[in-house]
Formats: sequence, C-alpha cells, structure tokens
Amino acid sequence: MKSLLIAAGGGGDAITATLVHAALHGADAPALVLTYAWERLVVDPVPGPRGRADFTGTVPAGDQLRLITPRSAPRPPAGSSLPRLAADLRPELGLLDPYEGTPGLAAQIGEAVTHCGADRIVVVDVGGDVVTDGTEPTLRSPLADALVLAACARLGTPAEVYVAGPGLDNEVPAELLLPRLGAPAFALEAADTEPVGAVFDWHPSEASALLVAAARGVRGVCGTRDSERPITLTSDAAHVHRLTLEDALRLNPLARALADAADLAEAEEASRQVCGFSEIERERRRALALREENADGTGAATAARAEGAPEGRRAPEGLWDRFLDWERTTFRLGLSHVTSRRIREELRLGLDAFQRLRAQLMAASPARDAAPLWRLHGG
Repeated sequence: MKSLLIAAGGGGDAITATLVHAALHGADAPALVLTYAWERLVVDPVPGPRGRADFTGTVPAGDQLRLITPRSAPRPPAGSSLPRLAADLRPELGLLDPYEGTPGLAAQIGEAVTHCGADRIVVVDVGGDVVTDGTEPTLRSPLADALVLAACARLGTPAEVYVAGPGLDNEVPAELLLPRLGAPAFALEAADTEPVGAVFDWHPSEASALLVAAARGVRGVCGTRDSERPITLTSDAAHVHRLTLEDALRLNPLARALADAADLAEAEEASRQVCGFSEIERERRRALALREENADGTGAATAARAEGAPEGRRAPEGLWDRFLDWERTTFRLGLSHVTSRRIREELRLGLDAFQRLRAQLMAASPARDAAPLWRLHGG
C-alpha cells in the first residue's frame, strides 16, 4: 500500500507533500504524489497547465492517470520540472490533468486510490490559498487548489487537508489564515527536510524553500522575487495545520462553485465570478508580453533564464562584484535573507552562471549559506 498525497497547487507543492509525508510516515515509506504540471512561465512558456497529452514517456496507472518518471518529457514548446523532480524525490509522481474539469480530476484521483490501495487522501498546500475566501487583494493562484478540493468532494473518498507554512507563498497573509486554520497539528523539523535536500539546487520554488529553511531553524526577514512584502521566518513558519475536507470546502467558495465544472474553461469562468480574475488569463497576457519583448530583442535575458542557460553578455569575471553591489543594496531594504530565485532574477543569471556564483559564495563566505536560502551581509 502506498500513501496517496495531492500537491494541491502544483509547482513546489509536490516538494512540500514529500516533506509532510516524511514527517507523518518516514521518508522511506512508499507514496504517490499527484501534482499539476502548472508552472510559472520561467519554467513553462506556455500559459496554463499541461495535460497528459503534453508529455511523452509517461506510465499509465489507469484509463486517465499517468505517472511521470525521469524519462518523461514535455512536448515542445512546453516545459516542465516534473521529470527532474521525479528523479530527485522518493515518492512516485502522478499527473493531475484538469482539462476535463472536476469530473475528470475526480476520476484520476479515484484511479490513484486504486493504484495505491489507499483508504484516505492527504491534500497538501504550502502557503494556504487552499482556504482562500477569494477576496484577498494579494491572491494570485487559487484555481488549482480549489479544483482539487472540488474533485475530492465529488469522489467521496475520506480526505484531509494539510496547510504547511501559512503565508509563505505571499498570497494570503498569515494573519488572515491563522484564525481559519486553528492550532497547528505539528511542526516540521530539520530531519524531515532530508528527502528534498538537493532539489533546491535547481528548482525555483520559493514557498517550499522558505518552509525548508524554517524547519531547519533559519529565522529572519526574507525577500522573494518580484514581491514588495518580505516574509518573516519565525517558528510558526514551520507549522503544519490539518483540516477536514469539509472545513476546507466551507472556507473556500471557489471550490464549492467548481463542483460541476465540466472543463477547464468552465473552471476559469467560475474563478472570474468568485475571485474577480482568471490566473490563466494573466498568464496569457504575460506570455504575450514576453513574446513581444523577445521579438524586439529586449527579452533575451528572460529567454535565457527560462532555458536555464548562462547569459553570454554577462562577463563571468565581473559576477562577484555585481553580486556584492546588489547584496549591499538589498540588505539596506531591511532583508536578512533572500531566495536563490531572487538572486537569479535580479542579477539576470541563467542556471549555469548562478551555479558558478553559488560555488564562489560557498568557498569564500560559508556564513552566507542558509540553505536553501542565502544570508545577506551588509558590509
């Protein structure tokens, strides 16, 4: 028997689901984590989620459920971090395909229940937008989580919802979430983070990185990419809260509105009605803007970041001085820590260039290492 977990929001939630599973059952206990291939444009330049037809090399685990393996690959021009995650994480990964709406997701989850021999589903979200009421002004991506709640309710298999690191995704502030979540069920500890130790060398998830750092005892004010609100890491940031599926549905009006959404287009329209926006439409607009920038040559840096390639116009020998100048400026903003992704995006570094900088930081100044975050020096 395998434990069945659902990474409710896709992206880094599969990493957090692995952490929660390790805390509950041990890192070596068999598990299947269902997750969306729904990633930011820096990873996947195609707006919206990817379905099972968008991958090669998947393994059938039912009529509709597909497992992602290290040999799977997205069909161009799409991109996905899931095949590499499948290589780095111990649980199996299964693909959530939302294009057939809530009934289709429920069928896939039902096939996963059979595949695992599970009698219970564990839904995992890092940050807490799985219990959004849809009115928070900083809300950005409620649809994936709400679809999972609606599908689990439709399926009827017993399920519970775990929210890890309230507020760490910089969407719904912790002060709004904590009254909804109640007392924490447990706190993640440093030992629970061992199964994901190497993932943050390459994966861009910030919320999961903050959660791991909090579990390892990192404390301070951390800056994430393109957000004016920093995250303060306290002991509360490592807490995991448990809710019943019924309570999560009561708190999330979008999930209730999605009960009969027949396809992704209907789900998108429900999001417009409940939350006032469609995150997929926002992705379409951003993707169009990036294409226009690339067409006139100003988007070269974005394209290089998306490919994880070094940017040749940046001289490697000047990288250290550029970092020091950037670090002093960033420290004066009141930040004690930053994510790797913020360094990469603000210094406009491809993955290879960042790895060179990382090696130099580790060798010259080990005190900056607060893995998977970086401690800033203000001198």
